[in-house]
Amino acid sequence: MIARDLAEPYPHVTTDDRAVDAVRLVAEHDLAALLVLTSDGTPYAVVPGSQLVRQLVPEYVMEDPLLAAVIDDRHAETLTQDLAGKSVAEWIPQRIFKPAFVGPQAGALQIAALMARTHVPLVAVIDRDDDVRRLVGVVSAASLMRHLLNVGGQE
Repeated sequence: MIARDLAEPYPHVTTDDRAVDAVRLVAEHDLAALLVLTSDGTPYAVVPGSQLVRQLVPEYVMEDPLLAAVIDDRHAETLTQDLAGKSVAEWIPQRIFKPAFVGPQAGALQIAALMARTHVPLVAVIDRDDDVRRLVGVVSAASLMRHLLNVGGQE
């Protein structure tokens, strides 16, 4: 099966969207990862949810886990203050979270190898027509495993 057939719709943001809206999207849709596209549809980043959480936690708390034990939920709202006024591109640097993407004709094993190599739970499927890029959908780790293992007799 090829990427076009495996791809499913997936909520995403653009680099110009507000960082706080990206966090809300992940939370409201229970997403495993955040898919970020540029305004022209080029994949910018695929950020696993655990790394989004890491972006919210101040460095000083990660360096001293004992601080996390004494900071309670009343102080948690200050963690999101860093998001105020930032775009997604300012909050999620591209160099850290390289996007995983393929063309619509990529095979399932090609997608699996890319997913394993990049440690990202989803791969974007991008269709290109000259300079125009269009998100076809994404292939998630769960849907790829269902296909590869033929779980549920769907194939």
